[in-house]
Amino acid sequence: MAQPDAGGASAEGMPDPQAAQPDATTGDTEPDGTSASDPASDDVASGQQQASRPLPPTPDQIEAARYDGGPLPEKQSALTARLQILLDRAGVSPGVIDGWKGGMSESAIHAFEVRLGLPADGVLDMEVWQLLGGDSAMPMLQSYTITDADVADISAPLPSDYGEMAQLDHLGYTSVAEKLAERFHMDEEFLEQLNPDAAFVPGETLTVANPGADQQGTVTRIEVRKQTSRLAAFDATGRMIANYPVTIGSSDTPSPSGVVEVEAVAWDPTYSYDPSKNFQQGDNDEFLTIPPGPNGPVGSVWIDLSKPTYGLHGTPNPSSLFKNNSHGCVRLTNWDVTELGRMVERSRAVVEFVE
Repeated sequence: MAQPDAGGASAEGMPDPQAAQPDATTGDTEPDGTSASDPASDDVASGQQQASRPLPPTPDQIEAARYDGGPLPEKQSALTARLQILLDRAGVSPGVIDGWKGGMSESAIHAFEVRLGLPADGVLDMEVWQLLGGDSAMPMLQSYTITDADVADISAPLPSDYGEMAQLDHLGYTSVAEKLAERFHMDEEFLEQLNPDAAFVPGETLTVANPGADQQGTVTRIEVRKQTSRLAAFDATGRMIANYPVTIGSSDTPSPSGVVEVEAVAWDPTYSYDPSKNFQQGDNDEFLTIPPGPNGPVGSVWIDLSKPTYGLHGTPNPSSLFKNNSHGCVRLTNWDVTELGRMVERSRAVVEFVE
């Protein structure tokens, strides 16, 4: 298993490519460092938003939403939900689909503009709307019927203490709503808003986002753009295949600089906690192996980098990507890192960290 680099700058771990186990040192389920200075993220955010929020958009409103120019509505709206789905389909992830105007969607618009060589300001305009398919796109939402398999592996509420986590076999989804929200790239509360009477039981039909198929291709180069908190993935011709929002390290626990390579992809990784290498969580002063699962410290996938102890990985808290800093590694939503992992699994992609 890999050890931290001598300077100890990394606070996150790496997997054993054979055992698919990150070698400890990530602090991703600890407090995530200082709050990011970016505008509020697209998830249902602060208590102030909670107190003054409008009624959530209905499915009919999302399907009927049209853009007539000007800025996006403040707070949550059908138009922003539609925009987020369109961006996701275009391979420019907005993070969670939740209908909220905020930093993640603005960064996705900026990334889309950059990809097409447009003036990049992160502000929706008619040209961007039309290039996304805006008014003429296929339905934004779809129906999904809950199956027995969807409810078969739901976990009991999970502890936050690593010592208690280590006693479990799997850190799975704790509700059907959480599981299906991730499957359809949605904020869990937004899924519940679209289905206010749902009991989330087998046989029940839900209204969910239709984010389209996963992006396909072989990624040979990745840029982690620290200033915009975005990751851009390119093929051998230089075409940007996909672009994702990420959480990066803070000034105290920075992400790497320069160029590294992808060494391996670990699916459903365990996580090794070693307080001698990094932080101590609570009273846990001994080495622990945390079981795998989407609610584990590194989520569903670990993409191992050639710089020891660093990787690209998932998160149990997809709505928090733009709220916090990581402890050095690069954190994506579970669905985004799964898509990226499939595209780098057979290539030794170069990863450049751009200041």
